[in-house]
Amino acid sequence: MNRSLGIDLGDARVGVAISDDLGMLAHPMETIQVKSGRVRQRILDIAKEKAIHAIIVGMPRNMDGSFGPAAAKAREFIEALKAESPCRVVAWDERLTTVSAQRSLQEAGKKARDQKAMIDQVAAQILLQSWLDSQA
Repeated sequence: MNRSLGIDLGDARVGVAISDDLGMLAHPMETIQVKSGRVRQRILDIAKEKAIHAIIVGMPRNMDGSFGPAAAKAREFIEALKAESPCRVVAWDERLTTVSAQRSLQEAGKKARDQKAMIDQVAAQILLQSWLDSQA
């Protein structure tokens, strides 16, 4: 099994996606509320439960490729996760994943108010699928 997790970090919610057993397709999994204060622990719990070998965390970048303030938060999160996780933790460019997620949900007929519950998961799915495709 080559299962991986995709993580889309946000200030209010964190989207989680998981790959199939073959490590070929990403699927939305869940949304973690940041206010729960258990984001890292929940990710570590999922990684253990699902025998994850790699955790792919979205690294926010500006359109010109530079890093902004959100990237500093992501780096801090990634370093803390690396220190606690037995899995490989990878930072991955997440530019336009949320925009792509919104477009996908609209095309699937989801209304804007219904998208909120799924958008972070779908963004994580797009991020993870991008990484999986790069590994093929």
